Amino acid sequence: MTENLKIACMQMRSTTDVSENVDVFSRMVVQATQNGARYIQSPEMTGLVESSRAALMANIFSEAEDPIVAAAKKLAQQYDVYIHIGSTPILLADGKVANRGFVINPDGTKQCHYDKLHMFDVDLDNGESWRESATYQAGDQARIANIDGIKLGMGICYDVRFPELFKAQSQAGAQILTAPAAFTKQTGEAHWHILQRARAIENGAFMISAEQGGKHADGRETYGHSIVVSPWGQVIAELDHDEPDILYAEIELSAVDAARGKIPNLKNDQQFKITD
Repeated sequence: MTENLKIACMQMRSTTDVSENVDVFSRMVVQATQNGARYIQSPEMTGLVESSRAALMANIFSEAEDPIVAAAKKLAQQYDVYIHIGSTPILLADGKVANRGFVINPDGTKQCHYDKLHMFDVDLDNGESWRESATYQAGDQARIANIDGIKLGMGICYDVRFPELFKAQSQAGAQILTAPAAFTKQTGEAHWHILQRARAIENGAFMISAEQGGKHADGRETYGHSIVVSPWGQVIAELDHDEPDILYAEIELSAVDAARGKIPNLKNDQQFKITD
């Protein structure tokens, strides 16, 4: 297992044009490899940000035909890197849609995929109302990927509000946790940093989350601020804006053992019942 890992988070502003998003994604991956990144993560909805269900259904692909997945496989093999597609919409065989993340190996093969477990069904103060479950099929399995011997837990956006997912991954050995996202501006301003830091602190793990940022073609506005948090809860790297950009950080795995050695809450966890 490698002790240090150079990572890159691609902060994007994906549009309603899949071809444009593939082009931006590809150029950012190449740039990240030129700066020495071994693991490259993109945000939620890398391939398409589209609020209209009809337009979404007209512009998505099956996994076998998806252009973002195809580009990631080609680039991973060409540049000998791991590419973590934070998520992209995938058309399922039954006509439903998965909000699906992927980890692609350096040989260009798919290591695993993860379908977002928790659907973003909310009504916000500013009038925004989201019903992700109206379009997407929730996943039913957690996933841990292997990055040069490092165990990496996969989450997506709204999952970050459900600490039991990340605790289960950490108790299963995950040293890095992830929640690539398209956080709304309102919820990001209120909760993004504290949620990222909380999941890192609770689990003594690195938290790496690439974000969408800015005003999108479909009318939504996302928060940006892609972030890397240490196992002790310190923000070690952040883009302090919502513009497209690449965030870099060096991950030192010894920090995981150090944090878990000082506060072994994962080992001290107790099962309990609530009585009234």
